[in-house]
Amino acid sequence: METNRKIALVTNAADYAGPPAVTALSEAGFRVLVHDDTFEDRDAWHEYSDSHPNAVRIGGATPKALIENAWNVSGHVNVVVSNDHFPAVHGELSHAVLDDLRQTLEKLVVTPFALLKESIPFFQRQGGGNVVMITSCRTKLPMYGGAIPDAGRAAANALVRSLAIELAGLNIAVNAIAPNFLYSDAYYPRDIFVDDPAGSAYVRSEVPVGRLGRPEEIGELIRFLASTESRFLTGSVIDFSGGWPAGKPRPWR
Repeated sequence: METNRKIALVTNAADYAGPPAVTALSEAGFRVLVHDDTFEDRDAWHEYSDSHPNAVRIGGATPKALIENAWNVSGHVNVVVSNDHFPAVHGELSHAVLDDLRQTLEKLVVTPFALLKESIPFFQRQGGGNVVMITSCRTKLPMYGGAIPDAGRAAANALVRSLAIELAGLNIAVNAIAPNFLYSDAYYPRDIFVDDPAGSAYVRSEVPVGRLGRPEEIGELIRFLASTESRFLTGSVIDFSGGWPAGKPRPWR
């Protein structure tokens, strides 16, 4: 067990904000524990570990097992990065499948809720810590047929604000980064939104910055929230969307 080095746990580490979180935290000196269901495949884990050689894989079939394993590995965990993503199921309500809603809520709300619930006694025993949730700001401009993913993301952001109030007295800070138009295989893959002229034109038309967010940019923000000792910073849901959905900026005059 390590008593001096800072320890981070990153969930769903293979996609969305997981890879940049692991890179940024490793560069900041954290020992980074990673979990992802895909790591059960040996080839997938070897490919991931080749690009993230300092990551330490931990198992856990349930949130309770994962949290227990994380603390058992290193004796303490300074930050839990709950990096939650699930395919955004779009469609009209009349054709909606209730299981899609259930699975979305399970992945984006129930699982992180359980993860943080299991973390509380461990954080308490060590005197506090940081929680960084990766959610989404997509609900700032709801899309036609997007009720299922919008419901999941809205609930996750509400969870951040409620838990921040509840855990503030325990010296546990709970904050979120809420991306949209972040480059990732999960939502904005390169072949569609960068390499394809139609996709890149769509991004330029929607995002005032004119491009997708770079992984290293969100990594920098994750590193800050993971590292700060300011527990006064809690309950924040920080949009990470290049100015979206403010519309196109006015020309300078």
